[in-house]
Amino acid sequence: MTLLFIRIFFTVLSGIVGFLVGSFYNHEFTGTIVGLIGAGLWVWIEVMTKQVSVRGLSSVVFGLLFGVIMAKLVSDILALVPFNETFHSSLRVVLTLIFSYLGAVIALRGKDEFNLIIPYVRFKRTDLKEGVVLLDTSAIIDGRVADIYRTHFLTGRLVVPRFVLHELQRLADSEDDIKRQRGRRGMEILRAMQKDPAIDVHIHEDDLPGDKEVDLKLIKLAKLLEARVCTTDFNLSRMATIQGTEMLNINDLVNSVKPVISVGEQLDVVIVKEGKEDGQGIGYLEDGTMVVVTDGRRNVGHKVKALVTSVLQTQAGRMIFTKMEH
Repeated sequence: MTLLFIRIFFTVLSGIVGFLVGSFYNHEFTGTIVGLIGAGLWVWIEVMTKQVSVRGLSSVVFGLLFGVIMAKLVSDILALVPFNETFHSSLRVVLTLIFSYLGAVIALRGKDEFNLIIPYVRFKRTDLKEGVVLLDTSAIIDGRVADIYRTHFLTGRLVVPRFVLHELQRLADSEDDIKRQRGRRGMEILRAMQKDPAIDVHIHEDDLPGDKEVDLKLIKLAKLLEARVCTTDFNLSRMATIQGTEMLNINDLVNSVKPVISVGEQLDVVIVKEGKEDGQGIGYLEDGTMVVVTDGRRNVGHKVKALVTSVLQTQAGRMIFTKMEH
């Protein structure tokens, strides 16, 4: 709504300026029309360039400046050659055009390799000392990241790369029912996060050429932005850690805040299904921790008292082994 107001205000102001300028030449109507047409043209250009990111624009400006400097240096060197002044003037224009073009194109192609200290190019603002947290597809679909962010255990700006958004869209359009539901759930969660004023979430527009795998792109972007990656994917977390990228695994956080269960402690467990081993029953605590009950198969569907015999911490989470208390 604010952007629409600015466009309307700019158009009206341009019409007024056109009227005032036209009044000097007794062509008020023509001046007003020219002002309105000019404003409409600039608004159209602005709408057409909405996909241009600040990072890409900054790279182009840097390339243009570099090209102008190089053209100046080369033309000063060639000025030592005894040519006439007209030739030197034409040469300066040609060199400036050539080097400006090359500088802008090369800078735009390699914008991800530039490490410029410019606000928002690396998504670092003076009021965001904690930095940037990149969200992967699994973290968005999981949904708990929004609740964690609201409790201030997770700080900084949440950034969703465009290629992660494309993966969510691909899942939402999948023919597989489970994948389609996951993709649509992720899109809805992301939309809700964008509407929540308590959550600072941003879409990173630039894509990374070369790599096709989303995980590889995410790790590369995290290095470029010096950001952390939030995920629930164990394999991504392990791969990124090996490459020196700081990871925030939501499952690790959840496991770390689960209540401490000690050997010899008594638990009230509802056995919901049979276990893999003969006679075993399986139940779950309120936080989702699996409880294996020896000789509990015959009590499936009932609540029993179980005595903790051992606690096993695995990569997938914690498992508690118990025996029936008689």
